[in-house]
Amino acid sequence: VQLQASGGGLVQAGGSLRLSCAASGRTFSRYIMAWFRQVPGKEREFVAGITQGGASKYYADSVKGRFAIARDNAKNTVDLQMNRLKPEDTAVYHCAADSGVYLHYEKRAYDFWGQGTQVTVSS
Repeated sequence: VQLQASGGGLVQAGGSLRLSCAASGRTFSRYIMAWFRQVPGKEREFVAGITQGGASKYYADSVKGRFAIARDNAKNTVDLQMNRLKPEDTAVYHCAADSGVYLHYEKRAYDFWGQGTQVTVSS
């Protein structure tokens, strides 16, 4: 599956952004989907994940209550709504797909990656 992320940009602290990831292929609904983020010099970290049917969602503690992940299997998309953004949310955000059964927080579990979209939050 090929993934294309979009929606990044520059926003002031306290603002909102919505990221979207579009997937190619007809088997999108079989994949666990997740968003990761990375800043220079640091490991890529898990932000949010959603199971194949969308019933279960998981969030990093740092974004819980502020970010929301959702998917539309009919449109082959997964979105990340980011509210009350903080300067420490600044990173390149990547969407990822995992063909496994269970959702993992480790990046090595994911088979496919989008190219990333930059999110910059100014203070």
